[in-house]
Amino acid sequence: MIRFKPLQRSARIQAVVAALLVLSAPAVQAQRPDITRDVPDAAAGTAEAAPRLKPLPPPSLNFYGSPGIIDMPSADMLPDGQYAVSYSWFGGTSRYNITFQALPWLSASFRYNGIQTNGAQIAGFDTYYDRGFDVRARLWRERRWLPEVTMGLQDFAGTGVYAAEYFTATKRFEAAALGWGRTPGRLKVTAGLGWGRLGSHGAIASTGGQRPAFVGGDTGGELSYDQWFRGDVAPFAGLEWQPDDRWSLKAEYSSDAYTLETGAPNVFERKSSLNYGVEYQYSDRLRLGAYYLYGSEVGFTAQIQLNPNQPPTPMAVPASQPVAPRSQWATEEAHWRQDWAASVPKKQKIRDLAAEALKAEGLVLESITLKATEAELRYRNPRYRSASQAAGRAARALARTLPPSVETFRLVPVRRGTGLAAIELRRSDLEALEFSPEAADALFAASGVHDAGPQPQEAIVSAELYPAFTSSIGPYTEPAYFDPDQPFRLDVGLNLKASYAPAPGWRIAGAIRQRIWGNVQDGRASNSVLPHVRTDQVEYAQYGTTLESLYVSRFWKPGGDLYARTTAGLFESMYGGVSGEVLWKPVNSRLGLGVEANYVVQRDFDQRFSFRDYKTFTGHASAYAELGKGYQLQLDAGRYLAGDYGGTVTLDREFNNGFLVGAFFTLTNVSAEDFGEGSFDKGFRFSIPVDWFLGKPSRSSLGLTIRPTQRDGGQKVSVPDRLYGQVREAHRKSLEDQRARFWE
Repeated sequence: MIRFKPLQRSARIQAVVAALLVLSAPAVQAQRPDITRDVPDAAAGTAEAAPRLKPLPPPSLNFYGSPGIIDMPSADMLPDGQYAVSYSWFGGTSRYNITFQALPWLSASFRYNGIQTNGAQIAGFDTYYDRGFDVRARLWRERRWLPEVTMGLQDFAGTGVYAAEYFTATKRFEAAALGWGRTPGRLKVTAGLGWGRLGSHGAIASTGGQRPAFVGGDTGGELSYDQWFRGDVAPFAGLEWQPDDRWSLKAEYSSDAYTLETGAPNVFERKSSLNYGVEYQYSDRLRLGAYYLYGSEVGFTAQIQLNPNQPPTPMAVPASQPVAPRSQWATEEAHWRQDWAASVPKKQKIRDLAAEALKAEGLVLESITLKATEAELRYRNPRYRSASQAAGRAARALARTLPPSVETFRLVPVRRGTGLAAIELRRSDLEALEFSPEAADALFAASGVHDAGPQPQEAIVSAELYPAFTSSIGPYTEPAYFDPDQPFRLDVGLNLKASYAPAPGWRIAGAIRQRIWGNVQDGRASNSVLPHVRTDQVEYAQYGTTLESLYVSRFWKPGGDLYARTTAGLFESMYGGVSGEVLWKPVNSRLGLGVEANYVVQRDFDQRFSFRDYKTFTGHASAYAELGKGYQLQLDAGRYLAGDYGGTVTLDREFNNGFLVGAFFTLTNVSAEDFGEGSFDKGFRFSIPVDWFLGKPSRSSLGLTIRPTQRDGGQKVSVPDRLYGQVREAHRKSLEDQRARFWE
């Protein structure tokens, strides 16, 4: 039941009523593309058409890191896959925000904020730090007669300091549509209704139910669905005028009373509901803004937006040699009669030629099996992120070196001495389709992807592969997040890695770290009531020179569609032990099943060769699914490091260039009270491929996992060389998604 309140001050909603009237007016634009934000001209095709603006950059973000006006949300959505990081500050309140556009119609945000208290502490802190998650869903796109409409849940799983729900509508107009002649520019109008924080000022109705007041120091982390869209509802509205492609002028009417901040903490004085701002799009990725808020405060924002499909440096891959048609071999046909297949010296010569051709492409020949009309090449790919791109380079190398009688190529990418898949294609298709506009689709349709099987006994193996030794030295960073005394701590130093492969499938590897600078050691000691399986990070950070890892592992294929791994030694900075894993992953299936078992012992804080008393068995059964459009789902169930039982859900989105963004949560039999702040383990992760930055082929990535709170419940051991990621990249679904890169 909705109970309307009498409007004693109608002036405070006049701006909202005016905005709603504008929103109801007929628009002059067609459906707005998500990527360009380009709006068709109202007078297009006439002599008096207004000057066209360039396509706009993505919509700007509000102080909460979501598309919006200043402090209020708009209905905008970022381009699909967009990743935005922003910082905002005003009136003693700072907010660090991360937003990801997971689907064209769905976005999610994580926020870390600090509220200065001016002596009147919140939960015992002079500056109260808090974390929150937001989610937004577009209900419908903007149409000729309709605005774009979005529903949002703000701080829906935190302590509730910023908890709010809203519906918001946004409409865009060209200046010409407003009767402003040839004036360039665009006007964006937004209006909406908010609950919670966004219903705390100027409420016009109540939807019933009680919203409990915010309690500082609450553990948070649980969904407050019983409060959603309950209590007072208030209108908000705003305008954004874009005179050109760089500048934006903004004004809004805010429905947030800032009850907490203007109460005992006296963070700032709220004198007005009107906010004003100006923003400048410094570059395609950086936007800056300055504002005057609530009649008393000055604020600013800095926004950085990245899109995986728009790398800062275009990829510059050395061009591969073209396919050599067999007609060019005519002068040597006598030399390459089919009886070459019976000559061991000629086969060895062909192997050497193929090895040189592959080396020029950045690939390594492991073995080659030669018959009169077919050949199987097993190769290693240390350069290209895309298995399809590596296969294309390998196929063209064979076309330049194998005798003309060889018609069938069987390409087998190899990881740690084990074949991952077999890509079969006809040489004649390769020759015929090289310059076809439909080459990628046509060749993939004509090719087959099968299980690799064991290496043929008659294979000619490269004599220089084993034993193999590699080493590298580079910087490392070790962050620690969300300490109430200092939200971000960091250790930096040098990491020396080395590995030795004595035979196919075997690997001995390790890493030594030398910290150069850092302050993680100054963090707070653990207060966990569970075994301290992860929360003693401060204790492990007390030592400057550490042995990060030292282990021996074996990777092999025990049977069809089965892969296996065993690892023993020091897995990571906190644990060592014995680990085993088996993965069932058919090459043409999107599904995979795995089982992993680990017996681990906690390492001493100095991270040398000694151990602590804590020992435990941990392991999981896992299910993997490739959902399409780059989405990957992983479900784990089993026993975690603290002895708790439960399950983990992980959803990642990986783009064709290797850019990955994902989120996870774990629920176990540990109660929210015993778990502590955050109630259960959750977080998000991202991985940015190095070649996305550099524009040069590389398989390396820069990755980071962020948990709102690092606790001891729901924690896994980090074991090197887990199977699924290594195996999946060369199977059918990945090859199909990357098929266009076969010709790069």
